[in-house]
Amino acid sequence: MMLLFMVLLPSLKRERDSGEVKGCKQRIGISGGTFNPIHLGHLIIAEMARDRFGLDKVLFIPSGMPPHKNLGSVLDAEQRFDMVRRAVAGNSYFEESRIEIDRVGYTYTVDTLKKLRELYGSDAILYYIIGADVLHDLVTWKSFEEVFKICEFIAALRPGNNTQDFYRQMEYLKDTYGAVIHFIETPLIEISSTDIRKRIKEGRSIKYLVPESVEEYIKSNKLYGE
Repeated sequence: MMLLFMVLLPSLKRERDSGEVKGCKQRIGISGGTFNPIHLGHLIIAEMARDRFGLDKVLFIPSGMPPHKNLGSVLDAEQRFDMVRRAVAGNSYFEESRIEIDRVGYTYTVDTLKKLRELYGSDAILYYIIGADVLHDLVTWKSFEEVFKICEFIAALRPGNNTQDFYRQMEYLKDTYGAVIHFIETPLIEISSTDIRKRIKEGRSIKYLVPESVEEYIKSNKLYGE
């Protein structure tokens, strides 16, 4: 019996990895944002979420016209997409998506999720990856109650986050709106797109803050300078 199990195990793993095991639902992670620019912090958290929850893929979705951002400070969508594409190229589980930058007008998460539901079907489980500090902002999102019905959330909890406040908000969203929120503990990653842009303007190094391919793209296109 043990020998038979050992023979079948590689085959079962191949079927699981390809999503062909009967009863298995495709698990899609979503990492959205302006990615202005994308940096290693984004990639690390996405990989930790993928590994922890057995995600089949993580979609990186640069926003087109985010309603909550000052568009004057946001780089052209095509350039942000190009950097995302370069950043995720080395991970077979990561995939870039144009779903928001190709949409006309402001881009809202609820519209993106509806489209992903159409693309991947009703059986797929959608996981939106966020920072734990975003939990309090979820109820300000457009049609947030519909968002809670379409996807689950994976919140990244960093050292220094107020865990009691996090759990309190998580329980509130669950009890009041039926939201499904998971969490992962992540290392303290003090990297931000704002700091990277500031460093570039000051002529300072951004090495090891962004993937090498992204650093080369920024330099060759003279992005974020004065």
